[in-house]
Amino acid sequence: MPAQNHLNEFTKMHDEFILEWNSAMISGNTTSVVRMTEDYYVAFFNNNNEKPIFFTKQEAINGMEQSVRHFLGANKRFENRVIRLKDNQNAVVFYEQIIVKNEEVLARLFTIENWRLINKKWWIIRETEESIN
Repeated sequence: MPAQNHLNEFTKMHDEFILEWNSAMISGNTTSVVRMTEDYYVAFFNNNNEKPIFFTKQEAINGMEQSVRHFLGANKRFENRVIRLKDNQNAVVFYEQIIVKNEEVLARLFTIENWRLINKKWWIIRETEESIN
């Protein structure tokens, strides 16, 4: 399959992932956005020069559920998204994540997602997030 077809397929899947995130923000149900491999981790950088905080898959899921409950009814925007395929089984997505409720920006993060195609399904293998003020 040509690389452009792989990119189109991945982009369609990621577009659906974004829609599922917005549904989760309304319903509070995060089941459809839990797409992490078992060895998934996230590195979170604050606005200072401290080393990042690392979270395991379970810690990230717990944090995600807490965050969704806290921001229930908010809209999660994925702005300035750039998708790059490393090869046919690995993709990287860069974007600015903005959480907005009643037109007020509640949180802003630069996010990098690393995805891998495993058994014909895309999974997030790691994320990097950095808070923006």
